[in-house]
Amino acid sequence: MESVTETRTQNYSQLVNQYVKVRSFSERLCETLTAEDCAVQSMPDASPTRWHLAHTTWFFEQFLLSECAGYQEFNRDYMLLFNSYYNSVGQPYPRSQRGLLSRPSRDEVLAYRAYVDEALVSLLPQVEQLSERFWEILEVGLHHEQQHQELLLTDIKHAFSLNPIAPVYRHDSWPTSLDEDPLEWIKVAGGVYAVGHDGKGFGYDNEFPRHNVLVPSLHLAPRLVTCEEYLQFMEEGGYQRSELWLSLGWQTVSEQQWAAPLYWQQKGGEWYQFTLAGLTPIDPRLPVCHVSFFEADAFARWAGQRLPSETEWEIAAQGVSVDGNLADRLIDLGQAIHPHRSGGRSTGNHQFFGDVWEWTGSPYVAYPGYRPVDGALGEYNGKFMCNQYVLKGGSCATSSSHLRTSYRNFFPPTARWQFTGIRLASDE
Repeated sequence: MESVTETRTQNYSQLVNQYVKVRSFSERLCETLTAEDCAVQSMPDASPTRWHLAHTTWFFEQFLLSECAGYQEFNRDYMLLFNSYYNSVGQPYPRSQRGLLSRPSRDEVLAYRAYVDEALVSLLPQVEQLSERFWEILEVGLHHEQQHQELLLTDIKHAFSLNPIAPVYRHDSWPTSLDEDPLEWIKVAGGVYAVGHDGKGFGYDNEFPRHNVLVPSLHLAPRLVTCEEYLQFMEEGGYQRSELWLSLGWQTVSEQQWAAPLYWQQKGGEWYQFTLAGLTPIDPRLPVCHVSFFEADAFARWAGQRLPSETEWEIAAQGVSVDGNLADRLIDLGQAIHPHRSGGRSTGNHQFFGDVWEWTGSPYVAYPGYRPVDGALGEYNGKFMCNQYVLKGGSCATSSSHLRTSYRNFFPPTARWQFTGIRLASDE
């Protein structure tokens, strides 16, 4: 997605189209969902579809429209209901209780979206009169909505997975697997490299400042770990061998009784997985997904390798175009939102972007010299720099215009409901 702050003096219609494109994609993702689907919250970490639609709208209303003279709130109660974690602008409604809200209805939320869209679009002709800060927040808001589009997909997948009739989100074509390429590893020469956002285009505050890092030489696998390779780990007792696991990981495996990736189930001796296209047999050549950091780390140790650090991943991916199996492209092609192939050299980009978010061995911490942005938006990234790990590259549920090499996603090491997978690294 082209930077709003770079294009605000261009044609007004381009600005409107950019805003409308992102906003309309959220509603496109809901075309196959019923009103009942949109109200479900399957666990505290997930949110109802209806809440995602309203919260992204609240963001624009709270941080842009409420500052405009003469703007009349759609419903004052929404300022409470759809705040996520911005304590500096009010007390958020408890995250774990979002599924208890039967009102407002889906139709009322869609009316809320239309109301805010009309109000905001009416401001955009005033390109020269609006402040730099306005355009910066507008840009953050569009990328924030794209993050929630991905959460919308992963949250509804989790909700559907708990339904014994295995509902289908979309009847799209299933990926055709390919023979995986041999592991001809990507060599990264040791040296000093600049990592972090280069200042061109949009970036979140946690991607700054750009800084130099010293790395020894290493190799990265040219593709993602496949289901076949992960099945071998399982068959060789990967979930029963405590020596492969970090202490907290082994405790989690024991308490949660993990024996396979999330959504995998065995029937008649065969493995199946629940997907957004329904229950399907495991394709051994497709990338494994829905594994936690603990599982990724244990697999890497079993394989005699390790996970790459976020800086190693970023160095290896520098210069690679954002091209791969990503949500908007898959939907346009009528293909299932699922990792599509193991790829490797045949894909040209070594699967650095799309398919699955790749766990790194790096804890999510601030870069040297990091400063959160001023005001409430300073709560966006910085306050989560504790007990989380960095993921890179995006997934099949991510929009293509949302990604860049410096992007830093982050989740707790136990998280499995996102499309998360594994790439190996080696010091040899």
